[in-house]
Amino acid sequence: MSTQKPVGLPTPKRKIELFSAEYFAACTIGGIIACGPTHTAVTPLDLVKCRRQVDPKIYSSNFQAWSKIFRAEGVRGVFFGWAPTLVGYSFQGAGKYGAYEVFKYYYGEKLFPNSPKPLVYLGASASAEFIADIFLCPFEAIKVRMQTTLPPYASSLREGWSKIVAQEGFGGLYKGLYPLWARQIPYTMVKFSTFEATVEQIYKYLGKPKDQFNTLQQTGVSFLGGYIAGVGCAVVSHPADVMVSKLNADRKAGEGAGAALARIYKNIGFSGLWNGLPVRIAMIGTLTAFQWLIYDSFKVYLGLPTTGGH
Repeated sequence: MSTQKPVGLPTPKRKIELFSAEYFAACTIGGIIACGPTHTAVTPLDLVKCRRQVDPKIYSSNFQAWSKIFRAEGVRGVFFGWAPTLVGYSFQGAGKYGAYEVFKYYYGEKLFPNSPKPLVYLGASASAEFIADIFLCPFEAIKVRMQTTLPPYASSLREGWSKIVAQEGFGGLYKGLYPLWARQIPYTMVKFSTFEATVEQIYKYLGKPKDQFNTLQQTGVSFLGGYIAGVGCAVVSHPADVMVSKLNADRKAGEGAGAALARIYKNIGFSGLWNGLPVRIAMIGTLTAFQWLIYDSFKVYLGLPTTGGH
């Protein structure tokens, strides 16, 4: 793995040693910055996607949905659910990116140094997402209930947290954890491994090593690689995403997760698992591209090399 500083990087006041505790802490902060604001920015898309997954007939199109919501509730209605989204995905970003860098280093350099790189990327991303989802799950449960129930289950993050805990105990915040793992772990495995492979292929196509490109060019490669990776992981994880939305919105009191999933699948069928896919491709492709752009730009700002391509 190359540690040469890319052309054009600013010289930091105090150099951060690669793979040090400070390095991994910086990557964790970068993950927060990359994930929290970007997921919050696409809340209008997420809101309509979740509602259409639960009830395909609720809106005739995304634009009709936004117009209807805006006329009734204004901008606040279009961004309904932004608070649990911001908090939850900031926590998730910390675990996803920070832990990925840790696992990628220890799996690839310490534990299994002779393993093929794709296996390292897959293992590191799966391990990181397993941890990240434990932090995300309570906020995802609140967000989905707020967005998919009319009238809304709760009007704020605090109210949603209080109601779930009062009605179902703390475990109610985690009843969607298994479906969340089923959605997010394959999603992140595709997201990170495809990104790493795509970036490597882009540099091969360009015909020069990564460190011979300036930082603007490198972050441009990160953006392109992120978009390609985002399309792939949107498709792979979409059925589980539908089930997470359905489970949080339509699980009966005392019903086990397996029974609920079987009942929901019987009602919607295989085709129902793909409701809202075009919207999710647009959302996740753009989201992933900007996450990698922000994450690698933050690393560049600190004088660190961008991700992938070495």
